[in-house]
Amino acid sequence: MTSLPTRRLGTTDMDISRIGFGAWAVGGSGWRFAWGGQDDADSIATIRRAVEAGVNWIDTAAVYGLGHSEEVVAKAIHGLPEADRPFVFTKAGLVWDENDRAAAPKRIMAAASVRRELEDSLRRLNVERIDLYQVHWPDTGASLDFSAPDGVEPAVVTPLEEYWQTMADLVKEGKVRAIGLSNHDVPQLEIAEAIAHVDAIQPQFSLIKREAAGELTWAAEHHTGGIVYQPQHSGLLTGTFSAERVAGLPDDDWRKGFPEFTTELDRNLALVEALRPIAAAHDTTVGSVAIAWTLIQTGVTGAIVGARRPEQVDGWIDAAALELTPADLAAITAALRTTGAGEGPILS
Repeated sequence: MTSLPTRRLGTTDMDISRIGFGAWAVGGSGWRFAWGGQDDADSIATIRRAVEAGVNWIDTAAVYGLGHSEEVVAKAIHGLPEADRPFVFTKAGLVWDENDRAAAPKRIMAAASVRRELEDSLRRLNVERIDLYQVHWPDTGASLDFSAPDGVEPAVVTPLEEYWQTMADLVKEGKVRAIGLSNHDVPQLEIAEAIAHVDAIQPQFSLIKREAAGELTWAAEHHTGGIVYQPQHSGLLTGTFSAERVAGLPDDDWRKGFPEFTTELDRNLALVEALRPIAAAHDTTVGSVAIAWTLIQTGVTGAIVGARRPEQVDGWIDAAALELTPADLAAITAALRTTGAGEGPILS
């Protein structure tokens, strides 16, 4: 078992590795935001490779694969010695329709729904307590793709004050160790903090998606852990993508229709090319450079990185300890300016 650098997650008692394993893709196909087909045996082997390499937390969600990701995670960690068992983080608030599994899940945080989701996650993960339970998105009652069929009345929306109190109650009941908010902005974080401490936030954050800098600064100021998702921007910053590869993505891969992989692809690939000399200087991968950049930013405790095959873990695991030089950071800043890639403040 290898060890990686760790950081304390906010004010919790959990010291987490700088990189965690993201289990979105291992949920497989058959739902709205799938990454295409995935073999469960490959997923289990990949998770175990990450744990053996020193990753000590796994981030999943009930909605990933409509419950399947949590089941795969359970199989992957089953039988591990207690000392080697990774922390398990999952999320609530995206509710799917079993009669239409291809439909976009709805953002619902009503107390009864959250409690049902928690019990289902505990069962699927085969654990007695969730280490970090997170609200996936603010409750809107609408589907995740922000659309609703014509003539359908919007669902009742649960105020943040109510659903965050429900989350705090779950901690008091011993079913949850810590609680967090994913995809919530600073005003929403302030409302939650006045009710119960926000143990962790989880925003999307990468060289291409930098808008969450404000939320991460808030986290640093409030002793809140910051775990960021998609630091390689769904694979785009791994250095393995091209226009041809994007065109060849399966039809059920959600990335195929997103601007970063279509209309904005050229500038994003130009940024990747600018990262290659930095990666070569450190004898590492472009993906590791992209992850390491997120890890040095204010408020970032750890980064969630996904993989679908064991060898992919080997391509980014060194990012946890990779030290970018001032010259590296200056080159990255210059590349962001010249390519115009991404959105949000240009951070150094």
